Amino acid sequence: MRLFYSPEYTGSAHAFETTRKAALIAESLATEPVGGVVMMEPEPLTVAAVREIHTPDYVEAVRSGEPLNLAQSQGFPWDPCLWPMVLSSNGGMVAAALAALEDGVAGSLSSGLHHARRHRGHGYCTFNGLVLAAKAALRAGASSVLVLDLDAHCGGGTARLIKEEPAISQIDVSVCLYDAFEETDRCRSAMVGAAADYLPTIGRMLEEAPVSVDLCLYNAGMDPHECSAGGLRGITEAILAERERLVFSWCRERGTPVAFSLAGGYLSRRLDRAGLVALHRLTIAEAVGGGA
Repeated sequence: MRLFYSPEYTGSAHAFETTRKAALIAESLATEPVGGVVMMEPEPLTVAAVREIHTPDYVEAVRSGEPLNLAQSQGFPWDPCLWPMVLSSNGGMVAAALAALEDGVAGSLSSGLHHARRHRGHGYCTFNGLVLAAKAALRAGASSVLVLDLDAHCGGGTARLIKEEPAISQIDVSVCLYDAFEETDRCRSAMVGAAADYLPTIGRMLEEAPVSVDLCLYNAGMDPHECSAGGLRGITEAILAERERLVFSWCRERGTPVAFSLAGGYLSRRLDRAGLVALHRLTIAEAVGGGA
């Protein structure tokens, strides 16, 4: 399984989980490899590629830092390394989508994607690599793409960006209403308030998914975990491991290629770096373990 990562994923000077955990996971995979994983460095996106879904003024602000309020609209300070970071990490998600179409399964250690809007960043997300990846997959021959978003927070940026994209659909299961969006036939959401309802809700939403999907883009958030900042009490590592088995089994049984990103997962007094890395490794292990 091809897994995309570059040191540029963590290039921003602002240090928090979204801008640092990819390096921690890559280091973990170097010291404790997961069999079958082949690490690859993606090609950064071009300006033209990013402008396919984001406005020229916003793209230029992220590149140059001017105007500063727009360059920092995702929620953390701008510095010159932000630009190569987001081109690389979003390029990784595009590369994973294209690799999954060829191989059946692929991933990228990208995060900070699903809240980004067309004209600005939001919620620590600068560019929306999920939508960029979906559109790249459609150009490569896919006729339909499903974004499966299991981050703790809703993927409102994605829903807004695909509103006029009939070939892209979205299933969103969250544990809080941050960045909630209005449901449509193609963008469906559910918020879970009790851990006992979490897996059954995901299972039900998958059963109701479109019958024919050429690619699933899986935003594999680990922030629903009870020890992650913003998580839900009772959602344990075991429940998230079962969630990963559920998702990748669903893709395998349908013969649907799947490309995953890391999405949320945050440190707290009860979740240290090693614990956070272990949670994200659940996704990688299940993806490569079952194949597609």
